[in-house]
Amino acid sequence: MNYPPKHHQEANVENVIRTIEAFPLATVISSKDSEVFVTHIPLVYETTANGLGKLVGHLDKFNPHVNLLKDNKHCTIIFNGPQTYISPSVYSTRQLPTWNYIKVHITGKVRSIEDANGVKDTLIRMTEVLETPKQAYKLDKDDSRMESLIDYIVGFEIMIESWEGKFKISQDKNKKDRQITKQELLNSEAEKNHDFINSIYEHHENLN
Repeated sequence: MNYPPKHHQEANVENVIRTIEAFPLATVISSKDSEVFVTHIPLVYETTANGLGKLVGHLDKFNPHVNLLKDNKHCTIIFNGPQTYISPSVYSTRQLPTWNYIKVHITGKVRSIEDANGVKDTLIRMTEVLETPKQAYKLDKDDSRMESLIDYIVGFEIMIESWEGKFKISQDKNKKDRQITKQELLNSEAEKNHDFINSIYEHHENLN
């Protein structure tokens, strides 16, 4: 589907992969009959000898979504990058309000990881990637906590069949306004997240 407009479609697959790596918490979407299943989990990108690569992840076996993430099932995955409202007040030219964002949409086919050692390997690989660059923690294959939980974890790989980069970053504006909206995106990510996180934590602290 060619939407948003062509100038908001990201054509560089390397930028798509960078988005996945920078924002690995994915929205996984599957459907059965008229029911839609949505799960938020981290997925790690890995290259493959053939094709567009794969995404590796795992779920709690009691999650009802598991039944739709078995061999040869298809799913849609969304990775959400930075986003913000852009006020006309910040532009150097006359503009209307808009919203800038970076999103990646993936479709793929699932391959289940059935054996416990295979699931352990994916957990270890994912931890290594997610600990980058500090590598402050290393998950040991013989970790007793992982051993006690492994029977409750379902591992899977999603072989990527298609991807869409939806990068709406004021590409249709002049150079000065593009730089202005870039700074708005940078500022809003830091400021909004800081205030929001503080308010959420304060709310839950007051509940205890």
